[in-house]
Amino acid sequence: MTPSEPTSASPAAATAGDAVAPSAIELERRAYRESRRRRSILVSLLSTIVLAIALGSVVLGSPGWEQVQQTFFNPQVALDSLPRILEGLWLNIQVLVFASILVAVFGLLIATLRTLRGPVWFPVRVLAAGYTDLFRGLPLIIVLYLVGFGIPGLEFTERMPAAFWGTIALTLTYSAYVAEVFRAGIEAVHPSQRLAARSLGLSHGQSMRRVVLPQAVRKVTPALMNDFVAMQKDVGLISVLGAVDAVRAAQIETAQTFNFTPYVVAGLLFVLLSWPTIRLTDWVTARMRAREQIGGIV
Repeated sequence: MTPSEPTSASPAAATAGDAVAPSAIELERRAYRESRRRRSILVSLLSTIVLAIALGSVVLGSPGWEQVQQTFFNPQVALDSLPRILEGLWLNIQVLVFASILVAVFGLLIATLRTLRGPVWFPVRVLAAGYTDLFRGLPLIIVLYLVGFGIPGLEFTERMPAAFWGTIALTLTYSAYVAEVFRAGIEAVHPSQRLAARSLGLSHGQSMRRVVLPQAVRKVTPALMNDFVAMQKDVGLISVLGAVDAVRAAQIETAQTFNFTPYVVAGLLFVLLSWPTIRLTDWVTARMRAREQIGGIV
C-alpha cells in the first residue's frame, strides 16, 4: 500500500464524523420545534393570566366579597389558629403512616387469598371476596362509627385512644380497595410467567413472591398511589371519633372565634400534605407510559 492510498479506517472515521454533525434539515427542524415550544409556553402563560384576572374580577367585585373574606380568609384568625391545627395535623400524619403500612400488608394478603387456585381454597376465596364487597360498599364514616363506638362497647380491651380506632377503621376500608388493585395486577400478569416459574421448580409461594408479585406491583403502582392520596384526605374523618386532629382543632378554633378561617387553614394543610404524592403519582404514570410506548419492560 502506497502512502497516497487511503487506509481502511479513514472511511469509518469520516462516517463517524458525518454522523455526529446534524444536517441542515435537522437543524431547521430543531429550530422549528424550539420556536413552537416557546410559542406554546407564551400562549399558556397569557391565557392563564387572562383567566386569573377574569376570575379575580368576578370574585373580588361581588357584593358580598368583604363579608366572605372576613369569614373564611381572615389572615389574623389563620395565624392564631395555625399552631393548634399543626399540632392536630401531626396526629393525622401518625395515623396515616401506620394505616398505610397496615393497608399495604392486609391488602396484599387479601388479594393473595382471592387468587388461590383449587377447590379446597373456595371458602377462603369466598370470605376474601365478601370482605372486599362489604368494605367497598360501606361508607368510611359508618365504619368509623361501628369500629370507634361499637367495638369499645364490647369491652374486650381496655380503653384505647380514638386515633387507634380510627387507624383500624381506615385499615379495614382501604384494605378492600387496595386488595382489588393488587388482584387486578396479579391477574394482569400473563399465565405463562407463572407456568415458567413452576417449570423451574418453584413452589406456588415462591412463584408469587419472585415472579408474579414484582410484575403485578409495577403494573398497578399508579393506582396504589392514587388510593394512598385518597387515604391522606380521608384520614381527617377520624375527628368524628373525638380525636383532636387538624379538623377537630379547626372546629374548636371556629367555635371560639365564630369564624370559618380555621377550616380553610386545615384544608390547605391537607392539600400541602398530599401535593408531593400527587406529583409523584403523575411522574410515575408518565414514566410508565413512556416505557410502554418505546417497548420497554413494564
